[in-house]
Amino acid sequence: MALYNKTFLIFTLIKIRRMILSMTGFGSSSCNFNDKTITVSLKSLNGKITDVRCKIPNNYREKELYLRQAILDKAKRGKIELSIAMESLSGDDEHSLNKNLYRKYHGDISEINKELGIENGDIVNAILRIPNVVSISEGSVDEAEFNMVMGTLNKASANLEEFRSTEGEAMAKDLELRIQNISKSLEAIIPLEDTRMLKIKERINGNLKELISPDAIDQNRFEQEVLYYLEKLDITEEKVRLKQHCKYFLEELRNAKVEKGRKLGFITQEMGREMNTIGSKAQFSEIQHIVVQMKDDLEKIKEQVANLV
Repeated sequence: MALYNKTFLIFTLIKIRRMILSMTGFGSSSCNFNDKTITVSLKSLNGKITDVRCKIPNNYREKELYLRQAILDKAKRGKIELSIAMESLSGDDEHSLNKNLYRKYHGDISEINKELGIENGDIVNAILRIPNVVSISEGSVDEAEFNMVMGTLNKASANLEEFRSTEGEAMAKDLELRIQNISKSLEAIIPLEDTRMLKIKERINGNLKELISPDAIDQNRFEQEVLYYLEKLDITEEKVRLKQHCKYFLEELRNAKVEKGRKLGFITQEMGREMNTIGSKAQFSEIQHIVVQMKDDLEKIKEQVANLV
C-alpha cells in the first residue's frame, strides 16, 4: 500500500509539472530478458497530428498495433518514432546472411567498378546495409518477452514526457517574456496618441491649404471632417482587443490542460490581425516602429507555439 501511494505521488507530481509539453523530445530505456538486451527508444518531432512510425524486428510486426496503441494512449501530438533494438548477450543475434544475394550484389558492384575504373574500396559494409542481405530469423514473439518490452516502452514513454516537459517549461518562460514585451510596447503607444492626432490634423490642414485658399475654408466644416477622419483612424478598439488577447494567451499557457498548442496558435493569429490594423491605421512613424517590434516578438512566439503539444 505504501509503495502504491509513493508511486501515485510520483505520477501526480509529474502530471503537475507537465502542463506544458514540447513536441520534440527523446526517451529510451533498456532491459535484459534471458540472453538479450532490449532497448526501446522514442523520438518525437513536431507535427499537426499524432503520427507513430515503428522500427521494430520483423517478428514483432504482429504486435505492432499493441505497440502503437500504447504510444497513442500517452502521446498527445507529434511525429513519434519507435525503435526496438535487441542484442544477444551470447553473441548470437539470430541474424542470417543471405549469401546468394550478397554474392549477386558483390559481383554486380565489382563489375561496374571495373568497367568505370573505380576502386572497390570497402564495399562489404555497403552491401551489408542493403535491405534483406542480413535478416533476422523469423519466429513468434515470446509473451513474457513482449510483456518485458511493454514495460520498457512505458519507461521510455515516461522519459520522453520528462524531456518534453523540461523543454516545454523553458519555452513557456520565453513565451511569457515575449507576451510581456508586446504588452509593454502596447503601453508605449499611449503617450504618443495625442501627438499622433495633432500631426494627422496638421497634415490634413496643410494639404487642404495647398489646394484651397485659407479664407475659403469653413473652419466648422473642416473640424467636423477632421473628427470624422480621426474616428476612422482611431486604434482604441484594436489596442483593447490586443491587450485582451495577450491576457487570454497567458491564461491558456498557464492552465492545467496539456494540449494547448493549437489554441495558442489561434490566439496568435488574432494578435497578428490587431497589430496589422494598428500599423495600417497609425500613420505615425513612431507608432509604426513599435508595431514592428511587436510583430518581431509575435513571430518568435509563433515559432515556439508551433512546437507545443
